[in-house]
Parts: sequence; structure tokens; C-alpha cells
Amino acid sequence: MIHYKYTDAEITAILKTLTIVIDTREQVNDHILHYLRKHEIPFINRAIKTGDYAAMIPANEELGIKRDIWLSSRIERKAHMDEITGNLQKDTKTAFENELIRAKDIPFTLLCEDPDGYGKMIRGEYRSQYKPLSLLGMLNSFKYRYNFEIVYLDKKYSGNFIYYHFYYQAKDLLKNGVF
Repeated sequence: MIHYKYTDAEITAILKTLTIVIDTREQVNDHILHYLRKHEIPFINRAIKTGDYAAMIPANEELGIKRDIWLSSRIERKAHMDEITGNLQKDTKTAFENELIRAKDIPFTLLCEDPDGYGKMIRGEYRSQYKPLSLLGMLNSFKYRYNFEIVYLDKKYSGNFIYYHFYYQAKDLLKNGVF
């Protein structure tokens, strides 16, 4: 593995080019696009094999970055608990689990745009036949088996969460010379 040592000024310059990659199948994300545009954060739409959001640092010959560098982590966004429970039904569970299998070896976050999502889960406030403890057990088993985290967050913070999730990962990698 090649290691580079960047100056603080170079790291700042590189991070300004950090580009959020949005899967072409991602829908109903105007609130996220609004945040990215408002803060002049570069983004592109491209097919992503795993997750809804990724990030990359574009090639920059000036700084010795000869080709695009993709961060390994991914974010899968769910609009609410009903979308999560919908993904766990018999006819959709396999596709959801396959997504988790593909992401098993990378940092993976499931973002649920519902600040009370966990509370709704344990109170059974969702459209599903799953009992609260069964749903909790299934999600916790999946989290352990496929090594991912679930974040429950108000959707007004989703754009900020997505950007800074990748920003600080990239910053740490650059500071430690991993690229």
C-alpha cells in the first residue's frame, strides 16, 4: 500500500473536492439535494452497487491524485420505520439481506429518517406483522451478522449527516496517509 503525507493546506484543498455519489435509483431525496446545493458540496448521480450514498475524491494531478479515489463506506437511506419493516417482509427480505451481504466488509450505515424510529420499533408503531421484540431481534441479529449500524435521525439533518459522515472519514484517511 502506498502512503502519502499531505500538508494541512493540501488536505483542506482535497476535502473541498470531496464528491457525494448518489445512486441513480435513489428517490425522494430533494431535502438532501437541497442541503448539498446550499452548501456547494459537489455531488454526482451514478449507479452504486451497494447503498444509496457513497463518496469519492476526484483525480487531481496537482495534488498527486492520479485517479478517482472511492471511500469504502456506504449509506443506505430509509425514509421511515415502515420502509425498514417493508424490506423485511418475505417477498423483499432476500433483496434486503443481499444488500447487507454485499456491504458486509465495508463500513455500512443504515440511515432511518425518523428520530423516534427506535421508539416506534419497540412500541410496535409500524405497518408489519412483526412483533416489536421479533423486529428488534431480527435487526440486531442482522447488525451483528453483517456488521452495520443504524442511525435514527430527523430528515432535516440527513444531508448534513451524509456529507460529514464521508468528510471525516476522508479527512482521517488523508491525515494518516492511507491514500
